Amino acid sequence: MGNNKYSNPQTLEGKLPLGQAILYGLQHVLAMFAGNLTPIILILGACGIEATDVVRVSILQNAMLVAGIVTLIQLFTIGPIGGRLPIVMGTSSGFIGVCSGVAASMGGGIVAYGAIMGASLLGGLFEMVLGFCLKPLRRFFPSVVTGTVVTAIGLSLIGVGINSFGGGSGKGDFGSLSNLFVGLVVLLTIVLFKHFTKGATSAAAILFGIIVGYVLCAIMGLVLPTTYIDANGAEQTCSWVLNWSSVGDAAWFSIPKIIGINLKDSAGNLVKLVFDAKAIIPIMIMFIVTAVETVGDISGITEGGLGREATDKELSGGVVCDGFGSSLAAVFGVLPNTSFSQNVGLVGMTKVVNLYAISMGAIFLILCGLFPKLAAVVNIMPQSVLGGAAVMMFASIVMSGIQLITKEKVTSKSITVVSIALGLGYGLGSNSAILSAMPAYVNYIFGGSGIVPAALIAIILNVFIPEESKAEKHSKG
Repeated sequence: MGNNKYSNPQTLEGKLPLGQAILYGLQHVLAMFAGNLTPIILILGACGIEATDVVRVSILQNAMLVAGIVTLIQLFTIGPIGGRLPIVMGTSSGFIGVCSGVAASMGGGIVAYGAIMGASLLGGLFEMVLGFCLKPLRRFFPSVVTGTVVTAIGLSLIGVGINSFGGGSGKGDFGSLSNLFVGLVVLLTIVLFKHFTKGATSAAAILFGIIVGYVLCAIMGLVLPTTYIDANGAEQTCSWVLNWSSVGDAAWFSIPKIIGINLKDSAGNLVKLVFDAKAIIPIMIMFIVTAVETVGDISGITEGGLGREATDKELSGGVVCDGFGSSLAAVFGVLPNTSFSQNVGLVGMTKVVNLYAISMGAIFLILCGLFPKLAAVVNIMPQSVLGGAAVMMFASIVMSGIQLITKEKVTSKSITVVSIALGLGYGLGSNSAILSAMPAYVNYIFGGSGIVPAALIAIILNVFIPEESKAEKHSKG
């Protein structure tokens, strides 16, 4: 009697047992939690808004609330808004470079942050228009192009995963035996659960790996020294230590703040939307870029999780939701919200695509936004714990990209498109120092991850390189 009413977690529709759905949903939240907050912390810092400022605490709280709300819209749609796919939304790291440049050009402060929010509000509306116009543009995104973009996304994240595996670059104990040990134990735990168990425990392998990582760090804190002396002779806390004091300091409940209404800094100054061309133009360009990335993420989700290409409706709805979510985020003082590539890898690895299950993760994010103490428990996760899960998830995105590229017969044209797009395009973007002599706006758009130049080169080459004639194909066959 009971099991027939439940769906397979590897199908989009239908309900799962609540406990099982919560397990799968929590996996997605844990995979993206740090990435959802880090871009905001960096841009607030670039604007000179200190960690002790109440506006910073409010914005980080809002980031979780907005991510949960926009994820639910992406999952279940409101009219044309949403792709009805297992896409988790969150704060985009792609805007870090351009927003840092805006903050510097405007002299920082809450006025600069307000200008970033004003530009994000308009940029989100602009991306919604792009989403509605996506169908006639679909011909520019055949599987060889989307596969190249997905591969570039995976390649760009592998370095992020390895940095986390070592404890977080910039930390004094980065690459220490303790951090590497934690990351390796988490990775091995995931492999054991994934391939030596069945059913829910296998599909929730990432969550179990992270839980084991938490427990391991707690045990290490009892038996190993938790501090070290850095190069300057100062005592520092090891990065794998669980900072429970931050949980104790967090509030039990907090009401979200809205920009221009009740979002104020410690001095009582109201943070308002500011519309300035110095912020609007570069950020608007970035929204074109993020639309291309979202097309790649959606393609990775459908290929890696559903074994098919995305439909026009899914692509359009997904990009429209990206824009809507970014505009909504600006209202709450949060950076643009886009599809999270980290979760593309999780879907490709576990094949769990059930919308009901992913919605449990979205609800958990909303609760984190309302109950900061709950968010603090997740936020103390050591980087090496997340890294143990990330290296496997991010590499699986590359596999999804390869599957897309090879979905159709590999030709000399497709080899050229992929080779140059990844070799030149991804290479330029991932080694941004080579662009140092170029104007600043070129670095904002093309520097950093390598996804954008790879995507643009793939689109251009696919349009201008002619298809092989039947005679050429026959001679090779």
